[in-house]
Amino acid sequence: MTHIIDRRPNGKNKSAINRERFLRRFKGQIKQAVARAVKGRSITDIDSGEKVSIPVKDVSEPVFGHARGGVWETVHPGNKEYLKGDKIDRPDGGGGGSGSGKASNEGEGEDDFAFELSREEFLNFFFDDLELPNLIKTQLTATQAFKNVRAGFTADGTPSNIDVVRSLKGALGRRIALSSGPMARLNEAREELDVLLETHDEDDPAVIALREEIRSLKTRILGIPFIDPFDLRYSNRVKQPKPHTQAVMFCVMDVSGSMDEQKKDTAKRFFILLYLFLTRAYEKIEVVFVRHHTQAAEVNEHDFFHARDTGGTVVSSALKLVKQIIDQRFPTVDWNIYIAQASDGDNWDSDSAICREILQRDIMPLVQYYAYIEITEGEPQNLWLEYEQVAASHSQFAMRKIQTPADIYPVFRDLFKKTSLHT
Repeated sequence: MTHIIDRRPNGKNKSAINRERFLRRFKGQIKQAVARAVKGRSITDIDSGEKVSIPVKDVSEPVFGHARGGVWETVHPGNKEYLKGDKIDRPDGGGGGSGSGKASNEGEGEDDFAFELSREEFLNFFFDDLELPNLIKTQLTATQAFKNVRAGFTADGTPSNIDVVRSLKGALGRRIALSSGPMARLNEAREELDVLLETHDEDDPAVIALREEIRSLKTRILGIPFIDPFDLRYSNRVKQPKPHTQAVMFCVMDVSGSMDEQKKDTAKRFFILLYLFLTRAYEKIEVVFVRHHTQAAEVNEHDFFHARDTGGTVVSSALKLVKQIIDQRFPTVDWNIYIAQASDGDNWDSDSAICREILQRDIMPLVQYYAYIEITEGEPQNLWLEYEQVAASHSQFAMRKIQTPADIYPVFRDLFKKTSLHT
C-alpha cells in the first residue's frame, strides 16, 4: 500500500492542512455566519474577509461514553413520601428559572470560538449556495490584470525579440571604435611608404618593414567581425498594472408592497455579484441606488434596502430618473454604464409599454449591459413580455426569472461570456 505524506511548507504560525480540514468540518456553521455577514454589509464592502464566531458547543470534540444498560433499581436516602410506582407531580413554576436574583460568585463558561476568514475564503463560501462553478470562482477572485509595455532594450532575450536596427547600430559603432586607431596608422604608413619609395629601392629593409606593417594593419581591420553577440539588443517589455476606465452601476429595485424582505435579500445578492464582477474589470466604480413604487428616488444604500415606504408600481418612473442621472452626471464618453433591475414583475398595465419605449429609445444605446431579474414564482406578467421585445433587439440586455437564491447565477452566465467586458 502506498502512503502519501504532504510535506508542503506552511507559513509561519499557520497550518494550511488543518485549516482546510476545519473549514470542511464546520462548513454549515461558517455558511450561516457568512449569510449573517452579507445581510449586515454594504455592497461595496462585500469583497473582504470576515471574522466568524462559532458557538463552543458546535466545536466540541465527540467522546465515547458507557451507557447504563439493563434494568436498574436505585434507592435514594431520605425518601419518606413516595413508594415504588408513585407518580411525582411537576414543580410549580416550571423547570426554568425566572432570571432574577443576585449575582453568583460560582460557575464558569467559555466564549464563542472566533477566527478570521480570508477574502478568498469568504467569497468561496458566499458563492457556494449560488452554485457557481469553480471556473467562475477563479475569475471572480482573480487579482489585478497586467499588460506588457516596452521598456527600452536589454542585452539578452529570445530571438523573436531581437531589434535588428538597434543591433546593427551597435555593431557599426563597435567597428568604428575598434578600427579607428589601426585605420589612422594605416593611412600614415601608406604616406610614409610613398615618400620612402622616392629615394629607396623595393629591396630596402625600411620599405619591406613598412609593407609588412601595412599588411598587418589590413589583417587586423579585416579581422573585426561585422556583428558580434555583444552587439545584439532585444526589445525589453515589463508588466505594468493594466489601466482601467471608470464605470457606473445603477441598482434599480421595485419597493412596492408586493416586494417582501426575502425578495429584497435575493435582489441584494444579485447586486453584490454584479458589483464584484465590475470591480475586476474597472478600477473606479460609482454605485447609484434608485428605488421606486409609483415614484422613483435616488437614495443611499441603507434606505435602498431598509426604507419602509411602499405603494403601487410604476416602473417607468425609475427608468426616466436613470436617464436623467446619466445625462447630468455620467456622460457615455467618460463612463461605462451598467444597470441592474430587480422586480417581482408587477406593474401598472399601461406603463409596461412605456418602459419598453424608454429602454429602446433612450437607455439601451447608452449602456454596456442591462440585466433584469424577476423575483417571482408565478407566471410572467406584462412587464416581462414587454422586456422580451427589448432583449430580442439588443444583445446587451439579459433577463432571467429567479425563484430562489440558487437561481441567480444563470443571469451572470451570459454576462461573463461578453468579451467586451474583459477588454
